[in-house]
Parts: sequence; structure tokens; C-alpha cells
Amino acid sequence: MGALSHYLEREGVATAQISLIREQTAAIRPPRALWVPFMLGRPLGAPNDPDFQRRVLHALLALFEREAGPVLEDFPEDAPAAEVQQGGFACPVSFAAPPLKADELGRAMLEEIAQLASWYDLAKKRRGRTTVGVFASTVDGAAHHVAAYLQGSPVAPPVPDWSAGMALKRACDDIKAYYYEAAAAQPGNLAPAAIENWFWHETAAARALLAMRDICLTSDDASLKPLGKQSLIPRAVAEQQ
Repeated sequence: MGALSHYLEREGVATAQISLIREQTAAIRPPRALWVPFMLGRPLGAPNDPDFQRRVLHALLALFEREAGPVLEDFPEDAPAAEVQQGGFACPVSFAAPPLKADELGRAMLEEIAQLASWYDLAKKRRGRTTVGVFASTVDGAAHHVAAYLQGSPVAPPVPDWSAGMALKRACDDIKAYYYEAAAAQPGNLAPAAIENWFWHETAAARALLAMRDICLTSDDASLKPLGKQSLIPRAVAEQQ
């Protein structure tokens, strides 16, 4: 959409877009863009919250008042956490949560991913699609990329034009999407908030991402620091740590 906006503007049509991957939008430099710190696939934030979604739209439309661009503005609020469904979420796959060092979290996350594979495959079959794939064709590539950071041996992005921050953000988005889709396929018609609560409080993947936040914040790479500050961990989760 960012690239397309340049063509539309040349024809005299003003454009503004919502960005979920800030690094990519910064590279494309569309005329007007609003970056939002929401999970991939939710450009307006939490579902069933029209007041919050209206604030996002107002912030987006306000970009048309700017005299010159390109404009890339950050939306200042996290998506509100919806109320978790009655009784919470009992995942059929039981994950033990022993204390783990940072370099052990990658292995634990890969083991979890293997345990969730049948649920993810069921989710993909039911829906006929998946949102996993912004980093690599399978979640394993994303998980290994994150695990390399946790082991102190980060690898180069798979696409030369990607910054380290863009690659890591996409890898983490793939991991979260994999877990959320796998959980949604399990019995009980689970509410999104229950799945999100389970992910951030009961999985090694979440602990891996929390460890990655610390790595990003102390990194000398300019593309990693904003990731640790803004978009890797929901603010509400980070404040609980």
C-alpha cells in the first residue's frame, strides 16, 4: 500500500495508510502513514471496541491536515485488553514453565512449536489460509532466527534489504500468529483475549520475546532499539514484568 500511494498521489488523490511494520513504512516513505503498535492483522486494535477504533481513524484522517510529507506518525495508545472470557483458557497442550536462561528459551520455544503443530495444521485447514509467512514460509525459520539472538549469535536477515529490526519484527509476528492460530483451533470457541492472555503468561515463546526486548534495548543497532521500546511487547505486558 505504501508504494501504491505514491502512484495515487501523482494522479492527484491524497492518501493515508495505517502501518503495522514501522521499519518497512519508513523505508518506503509513503506520503502519510500512521504506525500503530497492534498485533499483525488488527490495524484498528482490539475487536468490538468502536470508541478506540474511532480514535485510530481520527488520528489517521488528521494526517491529511499536515502541509508536507512524507509523514510517519506513531499512534500513542496500545490496543485495550478485552475482558478475558469466563473460566479462562485451559490449553490441551500442557507447557511446563521452569526457570530458563536466555540461551535456553529458543530451544523451549521450538519444542512448544512442535507440540502445537497439529493444532496449527487444523487451523490452517479450516480457514484455508494463515497469517504466518511474513518472515519465512514456515514458523521454524522465524523461531530459529529469534533463537539465534537468544544464543548470542544473531544471523543476518534473510532478505538483504531488511534491517535487523525489520527482520526480527517479522519473525516475532510469525511466531505470535502461529501460536494464536493454533490456540484458536482448540475446543471451546476461545475469545481472542483469552488466547492473548495464555500466550503472554504461559508460554516459553512469550518469555523468549520478553528476553528479546532486553536484547533490543541494549543493542547498538539503531533498528533494534525502537523495536524493544515500542512494538515487540504490548505495553500492558511489559509493565507487569
